[in-house]
Amino acid sequence: MRIRAIVAVFALTLFSLQLPHVQAATSSLTLSLRQTPSASESLVTFYGTIKPARSGLSVKIQSNSSGSWKTTRLATKTTRAGTWKIVAVATSFDFPIKYRAQVKVSGKITNSPIRTITIKKLPEISTSNPALVIEPLGPGARIHGADISRWQHPNDKPIDFSVAYASGLRFVMIKASDTRDDADALSLKYLVMDHAAAQAAGLYTGFYHYAILPDVSQPEEVIRDATAQAQKALWRLASIGGYTEKDLPYALDLENKCVRLSSSGACQKYASRSAVTLWAETFLGILKEKTGRTPILYSFSNFLESSMNKSTKLSQYPLWLAQYAIDPFNPINQPGIKAGGCFVHSWTGANCDSQWTIWQYTSCGIATKYGVPGTRVDLNIFRGSPSDFLNLSKGSWTPAVVDLMPNNEPTQMVINAQSASTTNKLVTFKAIVTRPDSTPVVTGSIKLIFDAATTPATQPIQTVLRATSGEWTLALKEVPAGTYSANIVYTDVSQTHAQSSQPVTFTVVQGPTPSPTPSPTVKPTKKPSVDGCANQIKN
Repeated sequence: MRIRAIVAVFALTLFSLQLPHVQAATSSLTLSLRQTPSASESLVTFYGTIKPARSGLSVKIQSNSSGSWKTTRLATKTTRAGTWKIVAVATSFDFPIKYRAQVKVSGKITNSPIRTITIKKLPEISTSNPALVIEPLGPGARIHGADISRWQHPNDKPIDFSVAYASGLRFVMIKASDTRDDADALSLKYLVMDHAAAQAAGLYTGFYHYAILPDVSQPEEVIRDATAQAQKALWRLASIGGYTEKDLPYALDLENKCVRLSSSGACQKYASRSAVTLWAETFLGILKEKTGRTPILYSFSNFLESSMNKSTKLSQYPLWLAQYAIDPFNPINQPGIKAGGCFVHSWTGANCDSQWTIWQYTSCGIATKYGVPGTRVDLNIFRGSPSDFLNLSKGSWTPAVVDLMPNNEPTQMVINAQSASTTNKLVTFKAIVTRPDSTPVVTGSIKLIFDAATTPATQPIQTVLRATSGEWTLALKEVPAGTYSANIVYTDVSQTHAQSSQPVTFTVVQGPTPSPTPSPTVKPTKKPSVDGCANQIKN
């Protein structure tokens, strides 16, 4: 919800108070501020992050125009991710004013760096319709957007969203969560960096979750995993304070049905059509029910046709469709049409066309043109009018305390299978880790830790395969002959779930030792370079 306030120095100031600059030993506070494009009012957005992240801290804005710092009426609370944002209406213009943010942590005052801004008065506009600032400036006179992830932050460089806005972008979809824990941690890092910055520049922001499907077959197991991954997306949204009026819905990025990889990285097993469909229906249904906004499905036509069943449940969700090498400037072009015949899936229309809402038309946008570090960025266009676009952001959800990600929530581990025989075979364990309500943990992984008395001289190679949420197979290779005592330990580096463990004992006997055979010398063949952007639109 936009905070309606006055940012002029004298209108904002409640009292004058000179405060000493006391820096908390373990906390740092950032402040960015920007004049945000608006249809009828001059807005300024203050935003930043407290590190380490803490929720519920009161952040106050102070101003300085005459040599002393004065506390204004602008204040807010930090989110679970440590972020904060204030949007205010400006009534004083063309005069530089210094600002800083201030927070008290454990009784110590921490001030942000000082920032200066000069608010410019906007040309008078007769209506306050927010659709006026969602100009269709993309190809084919459609609303233009981008989608971003860690790949748009080489060497941790920030995106200049003011350049993106000036270049005609009006929305950006941000990768916010991922099934894989390592990728998920990076998603959170850059979500915190990008969300407020993009909105402050005038862009609408959406989110997406990259899904890895479970290696299970029973419908109840599929539902169980989809429910756990939906919980991860909800916790991520809750960590930044829920939806704002400048947020588009969460999207499900579903483009991969491989559920088991070989040691070489090749796919050994794929999810069935019914499993993929049920998983998507469950995930999207939970997000819609919980947040009150209809989420989006991202994919490509061949996946929708070959990997999923037609579903009236799925057809209610807006489709974000990827298809490249089609010119979006041509008014009769659209994604999802075969050269001959139809792609048949849940969004196929009567005339063989796909009922898409967003079209990702290239992965080779000219990054620097849109303020993105690096060489390329995905670009998208929205199908409908500015009013249709605003309809996506209808419905609000502000998380309650119960919706926030838990902190070190107790867990319980069960070892439901183990196998150990000879030195030439793998030692394996299957473990399930659950939450207090018996649902699977959402994040974390397992490993084996040998007891000191039986630790082998050479550590075996450990491999962990995720079957589904909260269920793993741990395999040990090259375990010497002997009897061992150890613990299977579950750890969640995000500290959402607490550590748990189970003791195990196993015996490995000496197996046959294969005679080493010299490997033939193979001269590497130089692979021809491939242009990943060949035939794509470079806009």
